[in-house]
Amino acid sequence: MLRKWSILSIVVGGSSALWAGIGWSKSPVYDNPAQVDADYALQGEYTGITGPDHDQLKVGMQVIAFGNGKLRAVMYRGGLPGDGWNKGARLEAEATLQGGKDLVFEQSHMRAVLRDGKIHFHLETITADDPTHDGILNRVVRESPTLGKKAPHGAVVLFDGTSADPWTDDAGKPVAMVDGLLPHGIRSKARFQNHYLHLEFRTPYHPFDVGQHRGNSGLYLQGRYELQILDSFGLSGEQNECGGVYSIARPEENMCYPPLQWQTYDVYFTAAKFHEGGRQRKPARATILHNGVVIQDNLELPTHTGGNPLPAGPEPGFIYLQDHGNLVRFRNIWVLEIP
Repeated sequence: MLRKWSILSIVVGGSSALWAGIGWSKSPVYDNPAQVDADYALQGEYTGITGPDHDQLKVGMQVIAFGNGKLRAVMYRGGLPGDGWNKGARLEAEATLQGGKDLVFEQSHMRAVLRDGKIHFHLETITADDPTHDGILNRVVRESPTLGKKAPHGAVVLFDGTSADPWTDDAGKPVAMVDGLLPHGIRSKARFQNHYLHLEFRTPYHPFDVGQHRGNSGLYLQGRYELQILDSFGLSGEQNECGGVYSIARPEENMCYPPLQWQTYDVYFTAAKFHEGGRQRKPARATILHNGVVIQDNLELPTHTGGNPLPAGPEPGFIYLQDHGNLVRFRNIWVLEIP
């Protein structure tokens, strides 16, 4: 049974900020979960069941912060992405800063109030056969089922937190770890053909930035095909957003978690094949899981993507973590070569 949802306004309590500019970003930027603004505690994911026993409705909601109390809410029928969302229309609403402690969503048929970490949700009767829904959405912090996945026997360990020796920067110089993590702008010394790759990444929190300025980097498979890394939490999921293969394919579902939460990519990659004269005979392919959910299923990669540091060719390629001026961090990276 379809129900009409719409949201007109959101009200949220105040916030404070630690100012520290970086690169092309507006200030402030946070790369430490222990040092964030007050809005960060409101930002996140909420889910729950609303409605009477005979006609319950699962609801998912993502709240995204944009600095100085400005927030956006995105609501999903069926649950959060990867957890029940029916992939129907996303319902969005902007927030403006007003007094008080409550985050309020209100329209003629609906009212939702964020109070003490819970969203109290009310959807009024719209038609005679459409019941009133009341319920609570609880805040959840999801964790990828592949987070911390251990390298199997025979895997090439590219980073386990002990040494950055398997990497060089773009100039071929040694790489220094940052607080026990890997920085961006580096490439693996080892090169690969067909392989399975596990990688964990964390985007910074850019509350005042939008689009490509918000936690931007990229994972280049073989140094040729870019799997975008970006704080795309709550966005529609495009080819230039997290989970997209740049200029080739958008993700089947936007599985991006909020910034400063660890996320995973698990990639099954099949290298392109070439004729002796150098002309491509068979394109590369990739199946990609973002936070444990398949977002690209046996995707054909007809050509390299922009910014590729290694040209197309039959030779093995390195893993490249793009420098785009943002404080993206990496850990637990390993590759299992596939015959």
